[in-house]
Amino acid sequence: MHINLKMQMKRSITSSTLLLFCVIVLVTFSITSVEARKHQTKKTKPHKHQKGGNGTHGSHLPCPAPTPVPQDGSFSVLSFGAKGDGVSDDSKALTAAWKAACKVNGASVEIPSGFKFLIKPITLQGPCMPNLVLQIDGTLMAPPKVGSWSKSSLFQWINFKWVHNFTIQGTGVVDGQGFDWWSSCSSSSSSVCYLQKKSNKHIPNFKPTALRFYSSYDVIVRDIRIINSPQCHLKFDSSGGIKVNNITISSPENSPNTDGIHLQNTQNVEIHHSTIGCGDDCVSIQTGCSNVHVHHINCGPGHGISLGGLGKDRSVACVSNIIVNDVSFQNTLSGVRIKTWQGGIGSVKNVSFSNIQVSDVKVPVMIDQYYCDKKSCKNQTGAVAISGVKYDQIIGTYSVQPVHLACSSDVPCTDVDLIDIQLKPSAGYQRFQHALCWNSYGKSQPPLVPSSIDYCLRRDENPVKRIARSHDHQHLC
Repeated sequence: MHINLKMQMKRSITSSTLLLFCVIVLVTFSITSVEARKHQTKKTKPHKHQKGGNGTHGSHLPCPAPTPVPQDGSFSVLSFGAKGDGVSDDSKALTAAWKAACKVNGASVEIPSGFKFLIKPITLQGPCMPNLVLQIDGTLMAPPKVGSWSKSSLFQWINFKWVHNFTIQGTGVVDGQGFDWWSSCSSSSSSVCYLQKKSNKHIPNFKPTALRFYSSYDVIVRDIRIINSPQCHLKFDSSGGIKVNNITISSPENSPNTDGIHLQNTQNVEIHHSTIGCGDDCVSIQTGCSNVHVHHINCGPGHGISLGGLGKDRSVACVSNIIVNDVSFQNTLSGVRIKTWQGGIGSVKNVSFSNIQVSDVKVPVMIDQYYCDKKSCKNQTGAVAISGVKYDQIIGTYSVQPVHLACSSDVPCTDVDLIDIQLKPSAGYQRFQHALCWNSYGKSQPPLVPSSIDYCLRRDENPVKRIARSHDHQHLC
């Protein structure tokens, strides 16, 4: 019995010793683990994004997988669920591809050839990484029915906002499918069209521009075709550093207000080597524009290349440093013109139109300070001051009137030059008007055809007084 008791005591001591040892090992392991964790946390402190959703390091909650970046940097809309059948709504796919490409330097959003993508009104927004490209080789199509457009989307179809160092290019087509928007005006005069629109509630007062850029800089648009926009085809608003090259814009001659390219509050622009035919101005240059160069353009049908209308509702209009050269006009309403509303304020100055070819153009050379887009407008005093305008080498045929310079009775046009103007009546037209110059001052230089142009401009006998009156309207610019 005594032996058994000693054996039990020995086992008890052994068990106690073993238990104590286990406790010591466990405590030591715990301390070591804590220290290791502290050390690891200090080493990896900058990588806060590695923490889990509960803020504890080492969490096993899954992280969202980043969008894989293709090796060539191209993001095809087909990879983002686009169908490309011309019927399915592919707007979300285009938006998703844009957002993914926007984060990658030098990336491109691909609109592949052989597909038609129906896109509802969207905004593709920056800022993005530099050198982003929208590669259009297929066809982008707007909703064809007016009723499918929401009231909030009537200003533009595809809106580019805050994009810098951005290019649109490709062999594809941007199709505004505007026929339903024009249906009430397709065979009517502008006054009849205006009355039809008032009585036809099916057509909203506002119509969307196909491609619009807002507050965007260093933008290139090249090679693509833009067709049948409900209204303006390509618009730049409050932007700068714009280059448009080798594009084609096309809509029917009787499609109302379908300007080709519209500039507003935009500076440092070059538009060249392109073909534009539409139902309104091939290029429209509005207030706030300066340093614009338009050259090597084929324009027609359409209303020509215009500065304005400026000064509507007695507003301030400022346009300066505009060069238009090497342009061909065929069967257009005007050639090169400046149009302002009565009562406006501000100035148009330093404008050059040179080497212009016209064929069957109604009025090739025009300044109209009594512009009115409806049946009649109220007579008002005051006008946007026009000075420093040169017309040089305007050659070809006209069907109504060779030159029409109708300047404001209150604020004359000054420093207007007519140099080498050779305009003959178009064959087959019987009724012509003589050249008109009203309150316009400057000089003319031969050759001048018809010869009446030589007596059109008035020689400035009191330049100081006229310049002072003109400057009264320029000081706001």
